[in-house]
Amino acid sequence: MTTEATPVAGTGSPAQFTHRQIMVTMSGLVIAMLLAMLDNMIVAPALPTIVGDLGGLSHLAWVTTGYVLASTASTPIWGKLGDLFGRRITFISSVVVFLAGSALAGMSQNMGELIAFRAMQGLGAGGLMVGVLSIVGEMIPPRERSKYMGLMMAVMPVAMIGGPLAGGFITDNFSWRWAFYVNLPLGAIALVVCWFTLAKLPRGTGRAKIDWLGAGLLTVWITSLVLITSWGGTEYDWSSPTIIGLVVLTLAAFVAFVVVQRRVAEPIMPLRVFTNLNFNLSGGLAFISGFAMFGAVTFLPQFQQFVQGSSATNSGLLLMPMMIAAMAVSLASGTIIGKTGHYKVFPIVGSTLIALSLGLFATIDVDTTKTTTAFYMVLLGAGMGCLMQTSTLIAQNSIELRDIGAGTGASTFLRNMGSSLGVSLLGALYTSSLTDSLSGGGAALPGEANQMTPAVLKALPPQAQHVFQTAVTDGVTTLFTVAGCVAAVGIVVALFIKQVPLRGRATAEEVVVAEV
Repeated sequence: MTTEATPVAGTGSPAQFTHRQIMVTMSGLVIAMLLAMLDNMIVAPALPTIVGDLGGLSHLAWVTTGYVLASTASTPIWGKLGDLFGRRITFISSVVVFLAGSALAGMSQNMGELIAFRAMQGLGAGGLMVGVLSIVGEMIPPRERSKYMGLMMAVMPVAMIGGPLAGGFITDNFSWRWAFYVNLPLGAIALVVCWFTLAKLPRGTGRAKIDWLGAGLLTVWITSLVLITSWGGTEYDWSSPTIIGLVVLTLAAFVAFVVVQRRVAEPIMPLRVFTNLNFNLSGGLAFISGFAMFGAVTFLPQFQQFVQGSSATNSGLLLMPMMIAAMAVSLASGTIIGKTGHYKVFPIVGSTLIALSLGLFATIDVDTTKTTTAFYMVLLGAGMGCLMQTSTLIAQNSIELRDIGAGTGASTFLRNMGSSLGVSLLGALYTSSLTDSLSGGGAALPGEANQMTPAVLKALPPQAQHVFQTAVTDGVTTLFTVAGCVAAVGIVVALFIKQVPLRGRATAEEVVVAEV
């Protein structure tokens, strides 16, 4: 005797999957999630060496910004494509794009190529993240979803702990290029597993037209906005024609985007999802947390390697407290939400911990010990664990099932948008502060600062080392100060989130059960 449930037309209820079906399908999703998470974790410890090798300190932020920007712009597009053509084909397509970008990034010969191919990786990564969340949202009702999402985070130690270690080990013992090539074998496994495990997912109708105009306008205003935060005050004066032109282009493209989304039959980002207050608040929280966390953590290895003297491998190890705390808290919060149905406390606690930890990071100096920074990272990781799945869960519980792909894409878009602006703005602040500090340091450094690697720094005289380490510290504390202020706004946003009952499974009248 077996049972298989399908949704009744017009109910708007998710299909009823057995626990076994869910676990088999999630095995493919976990591998794909590992693919996306490993890339971020592996590349971070390698960045100081990559930038020093290719010679581009001024372009440091764009190695990450290019990735996150492409991921941000493509996220709502992938979500809508999943609604139209089905999750399986769009999800697998995103894996293929991601792998192609990884292979090309590993072959980069200069910073321009690396940034372009990282953007290609980001294009695929946007589909990976929204694909996993949308598939889980389609399979499992919100009340039960938290325990499965918590379980997914519980099996992430390979990415969270092994990623930084692998990235550091690869950089120290092989070539940084293998930080990208390592994605290929894992990606091949993900493709095979997902091809079979996602076969039973519903297929989209494919009859609706894709809002390519909206997608183009979305890309234009996002890119222009990120360029403003990256170039303003550094590459160009804020009053320069270039920056003013970008501001005008951003506003014009945004207004045009909103107008198009109101008029087309199948908008790339349905504005109706923004009519729910909780959805807007969870999206705002995702934006703020993305800005503060991603923007700040991207530059933490700079301090660990240049100031604390850690190797790339050890800087990966030093990230373990944050990763372990995030994993443990995410699992615990998912279990609690699944049992109680209450989630309001987690955004508040998470936002508070993130703001507190970033504020503490803003007090570090050249003498700060690794134990001290490890404690700060535990606080940051705990805050991340409280927000990782909760903001997405609140967003998905606030929209109708028909908009699960577009709504999840919009929520993920806001988080990625925060990350894009965080990396670009904080990166610009870091570079500007470091450069200003070096110019007044009083000790000549051989070569240019953008050619500096940890190995080169160790060969310099003590006075020159101290000058550069002080400059790095000044840059890092500046960006942590700004990130902490932004994170503090998240506490206010979290306080306004309302506790709304989580939807459970459909009733018996809504489900057709076939017995064999």
